Amino acid sequence: MAVEGVGSRSGQDNYKWVALSNTTLGVFMSAIDLSITLIAMPAIFRGIKLDPLKAANSFYLLWMVLSFAIVSSVLVVSLGRMGDLFGRVKMYNLGFAVYTLASLLLSIDWMTGQPAAIYLIGMRVVQGLGSAFLFANSAAILTDAFPRHQRGMALGINSISATAGQFVGLVVGGVLAPIDWRLVFLISVPIGLFGTVWAHLRLKELGVRQRAPIDWPGNITFAVGLILVMIGITTGIQPYGHSSMGWGNPFVLGSIAIGAALLLAFGILETRLAAPMFRLALFRIRAFTFGSLSSFLSALARGGMMFTLVIWLQGIWLPEHGYSFSSTPVWAGIYMLPFTLGILLAGPISGIMSDRIGARPLATGGMIGSAVVFFALQMLPVDFNYLAFLFILLLSGLSMGAFMSPNRAAVMNSLPASARGVGGGMNQTFQNSAQVLSIGIFFTLMIIGLSAALPQTMTAGLEAHGVSAAVAGHVAHLPAVSILFAAFLGYDPMQHLLGAKVLTQLSAHNAAVITGRSFFPQLIAPPFHSGLHEALSFAMIACLIAALASWSRGGRYVDGGEDEIPGVTEESQPVAEAVGE
Repeated sequence: MAVEGVGSRSGQDNYKWVALSNTTLGVFMSAIDLSITLIAMPAIFRGIKLDPLKAANSFYLLWMVLSFAIVSSVLVVSLGRMGDLFGRVKMYNLGFAVYTLASLLLSIDWMTGQPAAIYLIGMRVVQGLGSAFLFANSAAILTDAFPRHQRGMALGINSISATAGQFVGLVVGGVLAPIDWRLVFLISVPIGLFGTVWAHLRLKELGVRQRAPIDWPGNITFAVGLILVMIGITTGIQPYGHSSMGWGNPFVLGSIAIGAALLLAFGILETRLAAPMFRLALFRIRAFTFGSLSSFLSALARGGMMFTLVIWLQGIWLPEHGYSFSSTPVWAGIYMLPFTLGILLAGPISGIMSDRIGARPLATGGMIGSAVVFFALQMLPVDFNYLAFLFILLLSGLSMGAFMSPNRAAVMNSLPASARGVGGGMNQTFQNSAQVLSIGIFFTLMIIGLSAALPQTMTAGLEAHGVSAAVAGHVAHLPAVSILFAAFLGYDPMQHLLGAKVLTQLSAHNAAVITGRSFFPQLIAPPFHSGLHEALSFAMIACLIAALASWSRGGRYVDGGEDEIPGVTEESQPVAEAVGE
């Protein structure tokens, strides 16, 4: 039977490749912009004439990075549900257009200082809105377009493009930012225009649409609750008073408490509505429940890994091996490309294999492999041999690719046709939220490790090279997050933290030593390694629990028709097959 809107079987076969290539382009582009600002941040802040390391400006630094991810996390379920109601292709096309417009507006910031930063954060929010449209509906479009025996391959390619894009963004940002910081945003405009027109002309509505009222109470409660929790988490890693972190800040505690209460109210509310946004009955599908849980835990483990490895490379390893601080951002991206290679190799292959043997063995093995990776990173010395690091990164990419493609295919295959948008959005929300939460957890553990040992180490090191006790004590007791950000942003940390006035009072030899490539890395390495060990232990445990959850998904489960499962709607019967693995 011909697919509606496509025509012949040949037309259907051609269309599925159009859907795959367009949605992969959209997801890949969105993922690049999720990370491209990490490396480009020094150039952006220099361009708008704002010092990101001043305490008053740390808010802008964090939100320039995280606003995009937070908006995507908050809205992806709502927009997936809107795709189920009004058409997935229509919502996806709108996302491409919004994303492209926001990218253009980001490149034409005419202001300087804090107003310029606020403008950029606002446009990043709009860009995140466009990205949420794309992420929320791409998996559902592919699931509609591909037959069951090819969905693993299609969703695998689409899924790994998102993770690979985050690491490619590091390199692209490092290359473009030194030329002109506006190019970091402007590069998305021609790609976005092409994708928007292409999607409008070629994508077709194939999914089951179900008319229902929009769940405004649920949407508002969920959005406000999740935003408050994420604001609390991001504010918690900033200094507060005399503390190196803000977890004792009443605003942080209040935001998280109120946000959690709203999310609890949201869960209760969704059980009492005829057309809820968050379709809790989908959790009756075992494959969906445990697949989503393992997605959350996997993202929780890897979300902060990129930040940690970039800081490790930029703040310690690259300067120790002859790279100037200003060149470390782009080289950090280049040195992390083995991860991208691994995920590009494993993603499509594991997706194809999952179509034949099911997701459980591949996804479980991928998470066990990831746990081994985090253990191996713990065993590395701070000044590691790059060949060992390269092998571990490659293994990490292979493991994550082996997990992500089968897991996403299994989640989407388990969903009835009319719930693919909202179900895919729910799964994506778990991943996006976990990444933001992961950054908060990783930074907290790193800062705890640094705060315990760095003040004494830095004071002794600075005084040994002629810095007065008062100045050394002041710099040593600066918030550890400022030290991390200095390393992360490619600044010469000691030159920036001490300032030209202090350095000119030192002998030429001492000034050269303090601002050289080795002083800061050797100073920060022991306390950094302490915090790193704790963060990697957390990630390893999360991966092992994710492996258990992935194995617990049960036998292979594929929804076999266009109807709903019992409890999701009142008008249908289940049509699905369970195949033992």
